[in-house]
Amino acid sequence: MRKRRAKKRILLPDPKFNDQLVTRFVNNLMWDGKKSTAFKIFYDALEIVENKKGEDEEKTSLEIWKDALSNVMPQVEVRSRRVGGATFQIPMPIRPDRKVSMAMKWLISYSRKRNEKTMAQKLAAEVLAAAKEEGAAVKKRVDVHKMAEANKAFSHFRF
Repeated sequence: MRKRRAKKRILLPDPKFNDQLVTRFVNNLMWDGKKSTAFKIFYDALEIVENKKGEDEEKTSLEIWKDALSNVMPQVEVRSRRVGGATFQIPMPIRPDRKVSMAMKWLISYSRKRNEKTMAQKLAAEVLAAAKEEGAAVKKRVDVHKMAEANKAFSHFRF
């Protein structure tokens, strides 16, 4: 076999929370290889979340961020498959690592589309919205699930 599967790189945990998931998120957030800037944006966003979360919450901003991420994570997605000249959208369960990366990408892309002033504020607002099961990223997950539900009739074409 010529082509091997790419080796999974081991991520270093981030300096502040000592968490690999944070590093993975920051790597997705980063533009032009500017990792320190991306870390600053992420930590500033969590600082904003910490200030805005309200007195009633006893969770840390990191826990709120993790809740937001799990609220955005999709469980099923539709995949295109050609069967006898017709293309069907077939619902498929998603691998755990793909769930996480999809959730991260959606959270970041919908944060960028918000209209607060700085990226840290945008990210903080999207994280707070997602933690409360609202916001554009959660809507995206709901839409993906609806799409899968609508095409459940084709699930017997699974490969």
